[in-house]
Amino acid sequence: MTESRLIGPVRVVGVGLLGASIGLGLKAKGIDVILADASPTHLAIAVDYGAGRPAEPGDRPQLVVVCVPPDVTADVVAAELEAFPEALVTDVASVKLAVYHDLKARGADLSRYIGTHPMAGRERGGPMSGRADLFVGRPWVVVDHGNVSYQNAAAIDDLILDLGATLVELTPEQHDRAVALVSHVPQVVSSLVARRLIDAPHAALNLVGQGLRDVTRIAASDPELWVQILGQNAGPVAEILRAYRDDLDRFIAALEDFEAPGARRRIAEELFGGNTGVERLPGKHGVDRRYASLIVMVDDRPGQLARLFNDVGDAGVNLEDLRLEHSPGAQVGLAEIFVLPEVVERLTDELAARGWRIAG
Repeated sequence: MTESRLIGPVRVVGVGLLGASIGLGLKAKGIDVILADASPTHLAIAVDYGAGRPAEPGDRPQLVVVCVPPDVTADVVAAELEAFPEALVTDVASVKLAVYHDLKARGADLSRYIGTHPMAGRERGGPMSGRADLFVGRPWVVVDHGNVSYQNAAAIDDLILDLGATLVELTPEQHDRAVALVSHVPQVVSSLVARRLIDAPHAALNLVGQGLRDVTRIAASDPELWVQILGQNAGPVAEILRAYRDDLDRFIAALEDFEAPGARRRIAEELFGGNTGVERLPGKHGVDRRYASLIVMVDDRPGQLARLFNDVGDAGVNLEDLRLEHSPGAQVGLAEIFVLPEVVERLTDELAARGWRIAG
């Protein structure tokens, strides 16, 4: 167990996915974690899973982390500030400006509050989905509103570093506009694409490949939670969606008059723009880099994927990323392996020599 930067105790209010994961991560560092939740069942499950202990009279937390739905975040933060006048209080809601304005209007003690947002999650919620390593290597935004001294906010930095995340500083306005682009709008687009599948014929669904699965993965997220998130960040989200609507109108116009001069060029430029945007996404270790890939056919038998990993390692190649595709009823899966471009040819030869079938 590595040494913790926090002193503790740390009180976690709300033991869903994020709260339970914070508790598990801090407990692994030896921190005394105090858990609270409106649901006695959720609280009992989180305690049983080892995320912390129930609150006791006389608890004096160093830090309070509020992990509740966005529509009640300001209420709970205000209550925690009042209940624990010596503690620093933070929240992990995915929208920051509305919470800050609400607390300011209430006259809350903003010298002991600072909002944060870990950019980590899963499609499944609840304490049983919690993971101690959920935040490792993930950005965790600290939203500076100018009312907290660096010394008072040091426990926030310690929390983030203890959980293995990477600290990013933004203003509330910068944060909300950023997450609208990289999180909230993708959720809307993913959900709308998935909604088109409701009445799709089975013949079409049987053709589904990894591309559609990638696009619709986050469509399985909790609709009630997302109504709250989108409601608190409606302005920036609507602005970006209007821009998408303009993009779609141009694309549709080109498709509807495909033989018109310049139509093919407009479509190609839109698609190429997507290539350029993807290239800007941070890759492994935060470096912009495009990886080469090869697709390996993996028999649907126990131990085959482990054997593939071992063979890649024996070839002296680092596996940068992996995607798996398995069509219903098929006796073989497809493993798309991402590696550095300079080793893809050698790895292809090595795997083929070891009996692997390379697709394509």
